[in-house]
Amino acid sequence: MRVLLAGGSGQLGRELQRCKPADIELLSLGSQELDLREAEAVAARVRGFRPQVVINAAAYTAVDRAENEPEAAFAVNGQGAANLAQAARMVGAYYLQVSTDFVFDGAQSRPYLPTDRTNPLGIYGASKLAGEQLALAAYPEGVAVVRTAWLYSVFGNNFVVTMLRLMGERDSLGVVTDQVGTPTWAHGLAEALWQMAVLQPNGILHWTDAGVASWYDFAVAIQEEAVDLRLLEREIPIHPLSTADYPTPARRPPYSVLDKTATWATLGIKPVHWRKALRLMLIDYKAELSSSPALTKLMPFGYNKENSGA
Repeated sequence: MRVLLAGGSGQLGRELQRCKPADIELLSLGSQELDLREAEAVAARVRGFRPQVVINAAAYTAVDRAENEPEAAFAVNGQGAANLAQAARMVGAYYLQVSTDFVFDGAQSRPYLPTDRTNPLGIYGASKLAGEQLALAAYPEGVAVVRTAWLYSVFGNNFVVTMLRLMGERDSLGVVTDQVGTPTWAHGLAEALWQMAVLQPNGILHWTDAGVASWYDFAVAIQEEAVDLRLLEREIPIHPLSTADYPTPARRPPYSVLDKTATWATLGIKPVHWRKALRLMLIDYKAELSSSPALTKLMPFGYNKENSGA
């Protein structure tokens, strides 16, 4: 099977490359190699490779900056998704569009079904919703939209890597406790996407790890696991904050837990609780730091390689 991956240099793209099945011929393209805003260039690249599956893991993800750059966000997340879906349809390829929990406003108190009403609170969520709608309209018979949430991995800048750095540098931290969702290891999502590439379900699907947490709960777990794994030498106080205590340019949904029941059944994959996935990621992170001199600069302050048990 030939698969074209847009967004190959991002954290999800890199995880997709790491767990690629052996029988996949993968063309992975970063934003410098494939600009989704250029419809003709996108079509030419897809025609040239003629994939059976196209995965769009590319996105404008600067949630707060998007409030001042709506045109840039919509160009990539909206029209860019449409351009790639149209190109996939042209060659008869199955198309996977990765989306976000930010398409919801977080006003309800039960997990969101794929069929629930969307109502994004900010530009980022609105631009990703536009990408969903445009892709489905362009290629209704061959598109699956996969909404996920709170993504992290050993690659790139994300909440886990940022927390490790701050926990090593500071004497205390404050983290928001009134925003609830599900942390999701990008590696697990990547494995689910490869299963979707084989089974090719259509429509809107939800995928995250199992369980729920606030950002505060997530931060506490990161510190506990990191100390246990000797990625950090000490624990610091972590203080719960309200959203009002920590204002940001973009509003976040207070509750964005996704209902994954149907997707788990479709894929036949047993869900992993987010806390277990976090520990697996941190073990992976420790191995990456210990084995690669090029990653030494990423080591959290206080991480002692000689005494780490690595």
